[in-house]
Amino acid sequence: MTERPHLAVVGAGPAGLAAALAAAARGVRVTLLDAAEQAGGQFYRQPAAALGARRPQALHHQWRTWVRLRDGLDRQLAAGHVRHLPDHHVWCVDRTDGAEGADGADGAGGADGTGIVQGVPAGGAFAVHALRGPLQEEGVTVRADAVLLATGGYERVLPFPGWTLSGVVTAGGAQAMLKGGLVLPGRTVVVAGTGPLLLPVACGLAAAGARVAALVESAGPRALPRHVRALAAQPGKLAEGGLYAARLLRHGVRPLARHTVMEAHGTDRLTAVTVAALDRDGGLVPGSARRIPCDTLAVGHGMLPHTDLAETLGCTLSGTDVLVDGEQRTDVPGVWAAGEATGIGGAALALAEGHIAGRSAAARLHGTPPDPRRWAGAAQARRRLREFSAVLDALYAPPAGWADRITDDTVVCRCEEVTAGQVRTSVDVLGAGDPRTVKLLTRAGMGWCQGRICGPAVAGLSGCPASPGRRPFARPVPLGVLARLPEDEPD
Repeated sequence: MTERPHLAVVGAGPAGLAAALAAAARGVRVTLLDAAEQAGGQFYRQPAAALGARRPQALHHQWRTWVRLRDGLDRQLAAGHVRHLPDHHVWCVDRTDGAEGADGADGAGGADGTGIVQGVPAGGAFAVHALRGPLQEEGVTVRADAVLLATGGYERVLPFPGWTLSGVVTAGGAQAMLKGGLVLPGRTVVVAGTGPLLLPVACGLAAAGARVAALVESAGPRALPRHVRALAAQPGKLAEGGLYAARLLRHGVRPLARHTVMEAHGTDRLTAVTVAALDRDGGLVPGSARRIPCDTLAVGHGMLPHTDLAETLGCTLSGTDVLVDGEQRTDVPGVWAAGEATGIGGAALALAEGHIAGRSAAARLHGTPPDPRRWAGAAQARRRLREFSAVLDALYAPPAGWADRITDDTVVCRCEEVTAGQVRTSVDVLGAGDPRTVKLLTRAGMGWCQGRICGPAVAGLSGCPASPGRRPFARPVPLGVLARLPEDEPD
């Protein structure tokens, strides 16, 4: 009996789960690797079983979708079609075969005119390297015939005076504390920044008992009429936004549209924030500053895709996103990508992309061209949701001039304690013309996060276009793990 082809799926969020279930249902053996202890990703993050949450569904919307995914995963695990490896932190994916595709593509371009390479490596394999366990000191290597990257995204952090104070957290971090730990980040919270994530964060904190002193959103309603058609195409999303607005009103949360945080105040920890109104050009409105007492600031300015593993494999990026074709294939044979890694768009879009990617990978691994008609519904949803997410990107762009308002003594790179003044000096005095030169002159981005957190801020301050950084590893790796490679996970 011929052994089932093997697909490694990196990431167990909405995209990874949808892909794993679609592939497993079509005769593919799937290994699902994820850094978290439970499947679901950030969107479906669950409290630890030991916490004894009585109504975890109260922390979520789209709970029925999560139950369907969870039950489907349990069935595939019981049948032996999927192997779930939680607490596995993937740091690199290697190709261990030649570059020739199963249907003759040689890597020069796609037969469908998209520039995406067809097929999967002929008899080839990928080595997925991970660190196992909470200490991330034990190396594991999983070999597979193909890889599907569902690595998600991370929050864009834009600094401001006082942002390093204790009590200042990201919006997603506050949500993770509530969903995963059933704890509030503070008692009196200001939620600020820009983007659709702020609404569920503010609602969740208020419902859990925090006093949300203000919801500070730098975007405003004036741009909405220009996008009515695209917004109207997603009535479910509009209804969801209206539901959040009603909940905020019920909890007495004060929304401040076209406002931004100027400064966070405190000595050892946060005690207040100063916010101000923005004019049409993104400048501060004179005399509009106000001080809001609080012990927590949950701030976020949108999301960015996690593309480290894709870049290491040599996948082409389109801007900040992994470039894929209609089947969610990258231009590296045998590598698919889905979800936030291909462009920030939310859980519903990630589910559609994951389903398409899983079905495509299953067909290609079996050596047959897939029939796109089989996923026509998911493709239609993907198109509409992509259009909707493009509108949100335009509506919720960070306010113009944010970099000019950062004082020279504000720390920008927390790992290496590099200030905004040092970044500006590297450009204005030392002549740096790109982020890499700024990094070499200031050490900004050389710390533990390798520029993932400070990268957007450094690019904005320096006036240099942001560029992807090719890193050999997606996370720090102990030297002992490197010395012991390869150490294969048993199949």
